[in-house]
Amino acid sequence: MAIHAFATSAAAAMLLLSLFVASHSYAAPRPKLIDARATKETKALYHNLHKLSRKHILFGHQHATEYGHGWSGETNRSDVKTVSGSHPAVIGIDFSGLSGRSPEAIERTKASLRKQIADTYDRGGVVTVAWHFTNPVTPRTGFNWKDSVSAPAVALLIPGGSHHEQYKVILQTVGSLAGSVLGQDGKLVPMLFRPYHEFDGGWFWWGKPHCSRADFTALWRFTVSYLRDSLQIHNFIYTFSPDCLFKTEAEYLDRYPGDAWVDMVGVDNYADFGRNGRYNLPAGIAKLRIVSDYAQKAGKLAAFTETGLESIPDTTWWTGTLLKSLKAEKMKLAYVLVWRNDARSPTHFYAPYPGQASVSDFLRFYQDPYTLFETDLPQLYRRRKLFIF
Repeated sequence: MAIHAFATSAAAAMLLLSLFVASHSYAAPRPKLIDARATKETKALYHNLHKLSRKHILFGHQHATEYGHGWSGETNRSDVKTVSGSHPAVIGIDFSGLSGRSPEAIERTKASLRKQIADTYDRGGVVTVAWHFTNPVTPRTGFNWKDSVSAPAVALLIPGGSHHEQYKVILQTVGSLAGSVLGQDGKLVPMLFRPYHEFDGGWFWWGKPHCSRADFTALWRFTVSYLRDSLQIHNFIYTFSPDCLFKTEAEYLDRYPGDAWVDMVGVDNYADFGRNGRYNLPAGIAKLRIVSDYAQKAGKLAAFTETGLESIPDTTWWTGTLLKSLKAEKMKLAYVLVWRNDARSPTHFYAPYPGQASVSDFLRFYQDPYTLFETDLPQLYRRRKLFIF
């Protein structure tokens, strides 16, 4: 009996061990930065965003502290803070002013960006960087595609292209800023760098109709390699974010440069969330699900990199549309960012300001335990073995 019992218990133990091994053999990989030499603070931010995304999402607003509805250039101000008492957890900035302008203008832009980035880091917030990048071949056309005027520049910027050396100079300007932004602690500030966004549309010169898949992915890979390996920039988290013109994972990954070249995957989607009065929340949720699922499968972070409803005429949009969609399925999204509040336009705004019709609903969104604003954040730039939140 004793021998039989021992054999039975041993068999059971082996079965449990095999089940444990099998269950862990197919576990999703933990997110890992593509830059093995990333700064300690950058690694900590990436790790902590992964942890937080299990139960929360950070709220972000583009240009939140640079200007807002009817104001600009005021220290420590944002429309979101005026309404809620807290800045957004994620502050969006833009590298658009780092090329296509005079050297003096570029230096002024760098000084302004350096302050915005450092201030956000010192408060404990997160910086995400868009890049509305002036066409280097036809700079008079800006970043938008203009038929019969804009040059299809992507093929000219990659190695072997006629403007490749010029592109390297532009990246050197980007790198000189990224490598010089220090917080009060003397550390380089980590940034979520999101170049060439909405590339599946045709409105930007880097868009799908204006370059081949091979040239686009070559440009992405060169950009990462040159910044990381040649310029030694180790405080970027590289973020891939098409627009919402996909329905399947295969379509989403059509111009994906590969897992070795991306840290975070996202999507920009205004169209399904009320733009021009059009709501298709099932479609919007399905696209977020594709992004979240791929991130978990590939060991990446995921985010809702841009959305919003211009002028916010829907007074319950925050909880009835956005929060409802974010909570519809068990997705893991690090942050959601709404677009900017223009300082001069009375209608171009995406976050509420005092007296705006959606304020009360936004406060419900703010108070929900799922959403995190700047004052809610734990220390994101230090990695702890026990991260409890």
